[in-house]
Amino acid sequence: MHDDDLLRYSRHILLNEIGIEGQERISAAHVLIIGAGGLGSPVALYLGSAGVGHITVVDDDTVDMTNLQRQVAHTMARVGQPKVNSIQVAIEAINPNVQVTPLQKRADAALLHELVAQADVVVDCCDNFATRHTLNAACVAHKKPLVSGAAIRFDGQITVYDSRNPLSPCYACVFPPEATFEETRCATMGVFAPLVGIIGSLQAAEALQLISGAGRPLTGRLLMLDGRSMEFTEVRVSRHANCPVCGPKA
Repeated sequence: MHDDDLLRYSRHILLNEIGIEGQERISAAHVLIIGAGGLGSPVALYLGSAGVGHITVVDDDTVDMTNLQRQVAHTMARVGQPKVNSIQVAIEAINPNVQVTPLQKRADAALLHELVAQADVVVDCCDNFATRHTLNAACVAHKKPLVSGAAIRFDGQITVYDSRNPLSPCYACVFPPEATFEETRCATMGVFAPLVGIIGSLQAAEALQLISGAGRPLTGRLLMLDGRSMEFTEVRVSRHANCPVCGPKA
């Protein structure tokens, strides 16, 4: 670790739970972020500022004026540009030593299986069930930890699915693929701007803990936030014996 790194990351290094070894693990890590919007923005900015060595961001959308209310990585000057390129610029302005791979692509099964295999930690910042299930299947197949977050209106949630842990559920255990869930989008339901910042920051924290070994990740625990009252509720979630994705017959 160079002198500049010791200075830049000194506040992490001072933490006994991280130290130089933990920071070196962070600097050597590759994190895959799916989604460059409200959740992806704080995740990418915090992981970049923390010195994650390689960040790959996948999103096929462009920056729109309506995004600026909550997607803090983007600016007026970058309206109309691909969100992944906007996030790359934002990270480079904070920490030019981080390698950022922007991919303006639809996150389909083939792409996700390729990218998940290369990552150490995967962060789900997307906004639809189909992509979440496809991403979860790839993470289970390659045994990669998945930090999952969601936010709509005033309600947010976050958990960690870690198929390396035999007791950990996967996304399909908690939200079965065959179940019918109403798709909710910010464009029609609205979202409280700071909520995505709160949940995204928590996702970044979970990713850094998984990489560095600090703390106890949210594996098996679904943390829900009611933004109206700022009350957190924790629910234990367990692995489903007959899960079609991570079960014995999968």
